[in-house]
Amino acid sequence: MKKYTASIILAFALLLTTSCNNEDDPIITADYSTILNNTGENVILKTYEALAVNTGELEIATQSLEANPTAQNLEAAKAAWVKARSPWEQSEGFLFGPVDQEGIDPSLDSWPVNVTDLNNVLASGHALTVAFLAQQEGTLKGFHTIEFLLWGEDGSKPVEQFTAREFEYLVAASGVLAEDAATLYNLWNPAGGNYIHNILTAGNGSLVYVSQKSALEEITNALIIIADEVGNGKINDPFSQQDLTLEESRFSANSKADFANNMRSIRNIYIGSFESFGTGESLSDIIREKNASLDAHVLDEIQQAIATIEAIPGTFSDAVFNNPGAVSAAQQAVRTLQSTLEAEVLPIISNL
Repeated sequence: MKKYTASIILAFALLLTTSCNNEDDPIITADYSTILNNTGENVILKTYEALAVNTGELEIATQSLEANPTAQNLEAAKAAWVKARSPWEQSEGFLFGPVDQEGIDPSLDSWPVNVTDLNNVLASGHALTVAFLAQQEGTLKGFHTIEFLLWGEDGSKPVEQFTAREFEYLVAASGVLAEDAATLYNLWNPAGGNYIHNILTAGNGSLVYVSQKSALEEITNALIIIADEVGNGKINDPFSQQDLTLEESRFSANSKADFANNMRSIRNIYIGSFESFGTGESLSDIIREKNASLDAHVLDEIQQAIATIEAIPGTFSDAVFNNPGAVSAAQQAVRTLQSTLEAEVLPIISNL
């Protein structure tokens, strides 16, 4: 028997490895580009497009209200706010990229409203313009400042109680919101800042994601983050402390819709669809391939979270005190979903 030195064995092993990896016999690896393309183009970009369109409509509605301050126009402006709010809440399952890097989130959605400073600005001699409000900190503009101005502290402010300055502030704040939403959409848009390119080219030229897996991990982690925020922040804070000043969207009584739309944000990413857009190629395909029962479990938990939130009787404000069991059930459904995403879904993505 011949004896082979370690160096000869190593050389032979390298030769075999090279011969198995030549162009005629490449290593086959999974390609998730269709999932990333669908997620970026049909979920993220389309959600931001809807946000830009709807906030533009809100700006027009507030302008109409200022020009003709009737109860009917006030209701139309409120409805426009609710409509604009929906795609924003459905975008909170992917709060990465420009919305975070460019500081757009605080400008759009800071909470709570700084009522003292807001009243000081209203009492000042400042011209209430889009340019002026754009320079102010987040709690003096965005969704919740507009909400406060439209509904008032107790949620039932009649149009007769609006001052001329409040109308001016409302229109300017809506203008800033529309500009911020348009900026966010443009930063993702291929025809603009083209941040979407980083998702579409993950692992192949992306400046952000060195691999497709790293992009999928960020997407999955973002779902966990919003589930945590809803279950352990948005629901928990006012509920556990019995303090409605901690309830987001309480002026408009839109809190339950906010929470449910946050869960829809998770669903949209997970199933690869937003409204009528999307091919369905998504994280769900990856999980189903690895563990079909887990995929079915995740889909069920998402729907259960949405249904349990929407089943809370009346307004969230009322339920905090009068239906604590329903609030607790909704909170637990969200926490259960978070746990599944964190303990079972993310490890699969991280081990691709």
